[in-house]
Amino acid sequence: QMQQVFSMIRQVAPSRAAVLVAGESGTGKELVARAVHHLSPRRGGPFVAINCAAMPETLMESELFGHERGAFTGAVERRSGCFELAQHGTLLLDELAEMPVSTQAKLLRVLEDSRVRRLGGKNEIAVDVRIIASTNRNLDEVVQKGELREDLFYRLNVFRIDLPPLRERDGDLPLLVESLIGLLNKKHSCRITEAQPEVIDILRRHTWPGNVRELRNVLERAVIIAGEGPITTAHLPRDFGSPFGARPAPP
Repeated sequence: QMQQVFSMIRQVAPSRAAVLVAGESGTGKELVARAVHHLSPRRGGPFVAINCAAMPETLMESELFGHERGAFTGAVERRSGCFELAQHGTLLLDELAEMPVSTQAKLLRVLEDSRVRRLGGKNEIAVDVRIIASTNRNLDEVVQKGELREDLFYRLNVFRIDLPPLRERDGDLPLLVESLIGLLNKKHSCRITEAQPEVIDILRRHTWPGNVRELRNVLERAVIIAGEGPITTAHLPRDFGSPFGARPAPP
């Protein structure tokens, strides 16, 4: 499944097409967006990401489109929005389905005209930005509920990449563990050699609701505790892998 994803990234990266990345939280949607940017002709330009779920509705338009001084209370100076900051690069609209519907209409206008007007501004600014959107929600349901404009959905759903959850990638888990241990060794100046087979077995039995992000967190804790040598079951949280209570302590 992941080889298929990598192939799709390589295919779409050289184009100018909008990309929609769908997958559960923690599956690596931003990593895919960065890979598309890195492999594209825009790699020398900026990569700008905005989290639509973490932004108050009152600030969303200012963050996206920018504002002029005095456009609203607290606007003491001119500010460029994400579209201007991402000029000749890539803009990631993370968790697109959480964007207010009123802002979606203005976003659609910018995507169609490639021109943006700052809040309180009179002039339009031409922008050359590639859009990548991501979401962890079921897009068909979101569109049916009216939480995502249908015309915006079709405008962005030019090339869709669906990321499988970690629980469906059982064969990838040992490779991910090996890769993450290498990264975490560098981060924390540790000397972990491997994860013991018993540890891999426990990791395989976990359902990973937090996907690769959760796996990284579990391994980061184990790497710090172990310090060097192999990761053993003693380095995992006592209640890890068992939804009904703590695991028995290793002999």
